[in-house]
Amino acid sequence: MKRRALLGAIGSGSALGIAGCLTRDDGGDEEGDGTLTVVTYESMIDTEDSAGPWLKERFEDEFDAELEWEQLPDGGINHYVQRADRDAGIDADVYLGLNVDDLVRVDDQLEDGALFRELDDDRLERADRVRDEFALGDPHGRTLTYDMGYISLVYDETEVAEPASLEALTEPEYEDALLAQNAQKADSGQAFLLWTIDAFGEDGYLDYWQRLEDNGVRVLDGWSESYSGAYMEGERSMVVSYSTDQVYANRFDYDFSRHQVAFPDDQGYANPEGMAIFEGAGDADLAYDFFDFVLSSEAQAEIATRNVQYPAVADEHVDLDEEFDEYAHTPEEMVSFGYDDLQGNLDGWVEDWAQEFAGQ
Repeated sequence: MKRRALLGAIGSGSALGIAGCLTRDDGGDEEGDGTLTVVTYESMIDTEDSAGPWLKERFEDEFDAELEWEQLPDGGINHYVQRADRDAGIDADVYLGLNVDDLVRVDDQLEDGALFRELDDDRLERADRVRDEFALGDPHGRTLTYDMGYISLVYDETEVAEPASLEALTEPEYEDALLAQNAQKADSGQAFLLWTIDAFGEDGYLDYWQRLEDNGVRVLDGWSESYSGAYMEGERSMVVSYSTDQVYANRFDYDFSRHQVAFPDDQGYANPEGMAIFEGAGDADLAYDFFDFVLSSEAQAEIATRNVQYPAVADEHVDLDEEFDEYAHTPEEMVSFGYDDLQGNLDGWVEDWAQEFAGQ
């Protein structure tokens, strides 16, 4: 989950095996030197409790290989799009943390199917474990989902009532209550924006956001700034976050009154996360091994718990503890935009929103 900043941060990148520059211009190899470089977001690798350190240790033990993490650069997927557009080398084998909107941006800016390899299902033993409804819908077959989150609202029940709908957030009862994230900079912010487009349409979502602004919504750059910062410091009584919030709160024994989960209109926005192999991967064989490892029962349980998200695989392939099942909440209705809905539209929607509301 790109937003979580758990406690107990590791002091240096070297402790995680952060990769150096291994520029690859040769189109990649099927077999490499036994080192796999995986780019991912900060919260996957930034603490001892994060999923990354556990994945590194277990993968290296099982495959007698070296796993090097490379933190996602500023600019996210656009960094790699720009490098590919310049025919520059990319210093990684695998991207862990793709959303469907990332794939759309790749294909809107490069030729369709670019940047990542089409996956060979014959080289994956566990691909069929992934739930069909959690797939990213990539028409070029480049991704496998490894976890799943639902965007929801988290609120303090001692300060506000649960909002029955998105429209309710524009009413006086919720004046100066809501924290959201910048749709240009945070997955959670973009997902919430898309949720409002689904609810109010292309012709109505900007008017809805104007009503939110008139009611005092505050938009911060990222999830950490809004949740770990402003919300946890008591500045507001509601924040755009994730329906697994109580899993996180329970782990650190937080007061649940401030960690109530709301599904306006009984909905939550689905945000699956996937993994893909770069076209120029230096060790494709090891990348396939990594994919199967990530979809193993043990790894799926650890990722769900440590990354505070749902597993990507069907129930019979993962054994979660009772506390996860108790505190992870699922909306009655899953809302999402698919690849075809977003292609050619996403950037325009986000840019139109940002011109008026980013950084409010």
